[in-house]
Amino acid sequence: MRRLALMVALAGAVLAPATPAFAHTGDAPSSTAYRTSVTMISAPGVSVRPVEAGAQLELTNNSGHSIEVLGYAGEPYLDVRPDGTWQNVNSPAAYLNETLAGDTPVPASADPTAPPAWRKISDAPRVRWHDQRTHWLSAGLPPQAVADPSRSHRLRDWVVPLRFQTSGFEVRGTLDWVPPPRAGLWWAGVALAGLMAAALAHRWPRSVRPVALVAGSAPLVYAVSRTLDGGTPPPVLILAGLVGLAAAYRHPPFFLALAGAVVALFAGFNEGSVFGAAVLGTAGPGWVARLAVALAAGLGAGLAVTGVLRLRAALPAPQPAVAHA
Repeated sequence: MRRLALMVALAGAVLAPATPAFAHTGDAPSSTAYRTSVTMISAPGVSVRPVEAGAQLELTNNSGHSIEVLGYAGEPYLDVRPDGTWQNVNSPAAYLNETLAGDTPVPASADPTAPPAWRKISDAPRVRWHDQRTHWLSAGLPPQAVADPSRSHRLRDWVVPLRFQTSGFEVRGTLDWVPPPRAGLWWAGVALAGLMAAALAHRWPRSVRPVALVAGSAPLVYAVSRTLDGGTPPPVLILAGLVGLAAAYRHPPFFLALAGAVVALFAGFNEGSVFGAAVLGTAGPGWVARLAVALAAGLGAGLAVTGVLRLRAALPAPQPAVAHA
């Protein structure tokens, strides 16, 4: 129990991200076919990065000055100051960016020509927001992707204007459509990992511990990569990893079957969409996140099968019927 409590505490410390201001309330996708990249920032002391699979931009202001993000009509939208972040409630962007699709009604009081009416949304000099200039908002696939879905396509270059007092700055970037990976190959890897885990446990019973360590670590690696990209991994993903690690230290048949099923279902098959998505809401190469999910699904299933087989083997053998004269 002490080991499990320590793992829970460590996971919480690693996976608890710093919370920036959010200038929206919409949900961000965990995977997509569109890659948003930042290529240039002309404002000194300001950093901008795409987070959550490019669903949002995150701006951090370390310049020591007030930096404004301008809306779609050139009006002040966000003001990121050294002591916090403010949002202009008169900016139509404050309402258009409430969801990724921008379908939140804009009230009549939102007027880009009106003087700014600032509302504080955070004490941190950091903000995240959906910006429609960085997304593909049309229905259906881009024409380039329809014509040739086998390769990536540059859809457009985008610009988000910034301002410091009367000086103008820019954040520049690109938007690309990226073809999906071969999901079938990843699912084949899941099946292979499951068969290998079950075979190893049957041939060498002590191999359960290293298999469970890898199976339990995989969800935590995936959760950390999502956190580093600015997202918040679901708690069940972390719980599955901790249960898998616990099975490495104590693995009676029933708990082994239960732990393997939890890891496989909640950290593996439940995250199977990563196999068919080109751009993931994770830090680092996409194959790392896909490998973590594949190991969770395959090794977890192998452990579950091993636990079930050991349960069956532990059952008392049926007694032969005694014939009575």
